[in-house]
Amino acid sequence: MALPAELAARSALSRMCTRCSVSLRRPSLVSNRFLQASRQPQQRRSLSGKSPRTTQAESLAASAARASQNSNSVSKRFSSSSPSLRSEPQTKRVLAADDLFHSFTNSPIPEIRQRANFIKQHAGCPHPHHQPGGAMAPAHVNFECPDCGIPVYCSQEHWADDYEAHLEICDTLRQINEDDHDLRSGRFFPEFTYAESQLEEALVNMTNWDTFLYTREFNAINDDRGMRQATRLLTYPVTIGSILHELSPYNIKAGGRITPEGIKSFSALRYTLHPPKTGGGSDIKGLRIQAPAVRLFILGARAESSLPRNAWIQLAHLFPHQRIHLIFIGPESMLNRDDEFPLPPRTPTNPWGAVVEDRVWPTMKISTIVDYYHTIHKTGYFYPYDPYFDCFVMFHPGLGHPASSHEWEETLPMLLETKAPIIVTGYTQEDMERDIDWVNKTAAGEFDVLMEPGENKFRSLRWDLNDMDPQDISAGNWGVWAFRGKRYETTRKPAEQ
Repeated sequence: MALPAELAARSALSRMCTRCSVSLRRPSLVSNRFLQASRQPQQRRSLSGKSPRTTQAESLAASAARASQNSNSVSKRFSSSSPSLRSEPQTKRVLAADDLFHSFTNSPIPEIRQRANFIKQHAGCPHPHHQPGGAMAPAHVNFECPDCGIPVYCSQEHWADDYEAHLEICDTLRQINEDDHDLRSGRFFPEFTYAESQLEEALVNMTNWDTFLYTREFNAINDDRGMRQATRLLTYPVTIGSILHELSPYNIKAGGRITPEGIKSFSALRYTLHPPKTGGGSDIKGLRIQAPAVRLFILGARAESSLPRNAWIQLAHLFPHQRIHLIFIGPESMLNRDDEFPLPPRTPTNPWGAVVEDRVWPTMKISTIVDYYHTIHKTGYFYPYDPYFDCFVMFHPGLGHPASSHEWEETLPMLLETKAPIIVTGYTQEDMERDIDWVNKTAAGEFDVLMEPGENKFRSLRWDLNDMDPQDISAGNWGVWAFRGKRYETTRKPAEQ
C-alpha cells in the first residue's frame, strides 16, 4: 500500500508540466544482480554469429553506445555495463567540429588507423583488371582516395582510371569517414539524450524520423550529422515500435505494405500492447489483474543487445500500459559486454544461464541468453507461444548468405510452428531479397507474408562501410519485411442434399 507521502508526491507530479515531472521521475541506477559477479577481465572465445557481416557496422553501433554513455548521465544510469555509481571522467575533446576529415591511414584516432591497416590487408582492388578474367592478378587496396580518405584501389593509376565508377560512392564514403571521426572526437553528444515518458494525450506521429522525434519531445537535432548518429542507435527499438504500434505508418491500404494476413497478426499484438483502461488506482482497492508481458525475441542478437538501455526503453514509452520482456538470444548476444563476464551459472531456476536485467523500467525486463534459439526451443523453455503476446525479430540475420544460411535451417521450421509474427530487416535491397529467396526455397508454401518487403521508414540514416570491401556500403535496418507460419482455417463441408 502506498504511504501518504508517496500519494502526495504522485498528486504533485500529476499537476506538473511534462518536462518538470519527467526530470523528477527519472529512476535511479538499475540494479543488475549479475554485475555482482567477478569483474576480472577474461579472454572471451569467439563464437560464430548468425550473419557473415563481421563489418564495422556492429562495432560502430557499440562505439555509438559508448559515446552515448559518456555524453550524458541518463545513458550511464540505464546502461547495463555501468559498473558503479561513481562519475566517469569527462572525455577530452580530440577533434574540432571543422576538423573531422582525415585519411584513415593518417588519422589522429588510433582505432581508425588500425582499421585502415585491416582494410589494406583484406580488401581487394575493384579495378576491372583485377576481376576474374582480367589482365592482372587480384591485389589488395593500398591507395587512399584524397576526396574520401579511405583505401579504395591498389594504386593511384587504377584509382584515376576507374574514377567515374568510384565517384558514385565517393561522397558517401567521405560522409562515413567524417561520421566515424565525429563519433570518436570526444565531443558532447546531446543527440544521445533521449526523451522519457510523456502525457498520454500526446500522440506519436510515425510518418518519419522528424515527426517521431518531435512528437516524442526529443531535444531538437539541428544538423544532419547529429541525426545520423542518433538514428544509428534508435533504429532498433523504433523499427519494432513502428510496426507494432496502433499508429503505425504501415497499414493495409494501398502502398501500406501490410497484407490481409499481416493485419490479423499485428492487430492481435496491438490489442495486447494497447489495453483498455481498467480504472485501477494506486491503492489496494484499485488493484487489477494484469495481462502477461509481451515477449519480443531478438534472435541472432549482437550489437543491439549492448545498446544503452534508455534506447530500448523507448519501446516502453511507446506502450506505457503493457509490460514488455525483451529476450536477446544468440551466441554473440553478449558482444561488447565483456565486463559482465563470467556468465551466471546454469541452475534449475536459470537453466540457460540468462543474464537478467529486471526493472530497467517499471514495465520492461531484459534477458540475454548466449545460445542458439533452436537449442532452447527443443526444450520447450518458452512454451507455450501465443500470437497475442509473442513476436520474433531478426536484425540483419543473413538468412540467405552462403556463410550463415546453414545455421538457420534448423531454426526456421521451429519459428514457423509458433505462428507468431517474425520481423526481419536487411542491410541493403540485395541482402533483404537474398533472405526472402532463401525462405521461399526452404519453406515454400509453409508461411504467409505479413508485411511486403521494402525500405524501412526508420532505418539508420548513417551509412556503414564493409571493411572487407570498401565498395560495399549499407545502412542499419535499411529494409524490413515480416512473415509467419501458415495458418490453416478449417471449413465445414456443406451437407449433401
